[in-house]
Amino acid sequence: MMVKMYAVANHKGGVGKTTTCLSLGAALAEMGKRVLLVDLDPQAGLTGALGFRPEELSSTTYTLLLDEADPKSAVLPTKVSGLFLIPANLDLAGAEAELLGEIGWDRTLRTALSPLREEYDFILLDCPPSLGVLTVNALMAAERAIVPVQTEYLALRSLKHLGEVITKVQRRGNPGLKVKILRTMHQSRSRHAQEASMELERLFPGRLYRTVITRTVRFAEAARAGLPITLYLPQSPAAQQYRELAKEVLRDAQEEG
Repeated sequence: MMVKMYAVANHKGGVGKTTTCLSLGAALAEMGKRVLLVDLDPQAGLTGALGFRPEELSSTTYTLLLDEADPKSAVLPTKVSGLFLIPANLDLAGAEAELLGEIGWDRTLRTALSPLREEYDFILLDCPPSLGVLTVNALMAAERAIVPVQTEYLALRSLKHLGEVITKVQRRGNPGLKVKILRTMHQSRSRHAQEASMELERLFPGRLYRTVITRTVRFAEAARAGLPITLYLPQSPAAQQYRELAKEVLRDAQEEG
């Protein structure tokens, strides 16, 4: 099976990007896959959710992008067998301005991660809540974008702007990039959420994961404990939903591989 690199992206904050990156990665690792998570958010939510202290780290995505670190030296093992992390910290906030002055700035991440591709079955890129340099780098590097979208009408509006950026990325250097939408933070008893979910199905036929991630405080609890939901509450509906998503992702990868 080909290595698959996924950018988990949406410039709207609070839609479950980091939760999806962490939980999907842990579920894939649970299935026996070697998974690398890459934290591309200066807020370092993914790094913190795995129990690391971002301010104490010296080798990060920032040093990786600025060619100051051997990619392998930036990789940290996590509490999950088979799951690894390239962490972030606030230094990454300065990367956007520094990269823009470089030739081929939008391919920097792709080049930096190239030596690691053969060592992992999946590489998941946790993008910041913006459509800036870091997100564009992730989209240029990835074979597929997973777009978490909250099932409410206001959240649907953000898809237009992200779609425009993805189209530009496809035209300018990554024509094979495919996009699939993940419905998140779904309130199953809410009529509004049900209608928004159906509207997504109408607008994007064949481009949605069947799995729907429901809203729960358990994700926040797991993050505070420094664990993915699959370890924190392995029998919970939330953990099972991400295992179902992992099965879908694996099927897609095998069909395309």
